[in-house]
Amino acid sequence: MSSLTLRRSSLRSLKAVALLRLVVRRIETRRTRLALAHLDAHLLRDIGVSREEARAEVQRPFWRA
Repeated sequence: MSSLTLRRSSLRSLKAVALLRLVVRRIETRRTRLALAHLDAHLLRDIGVSREEARAEVQRPFWRA
């Protein structure tokens, strides 16, 4: 195996890892937004977020951080 082949393989692996991290981050963002949607008014007050702010955050597309 040539060093060029190894470098290409390493680059593909790095790209795959980066893509996997991105997907995991997006899933986590969606999960936390859904959890925010289920907080009651008391808990929202505790974290300093209004119902309207929470609703706006939950409705954001998952690709917008």
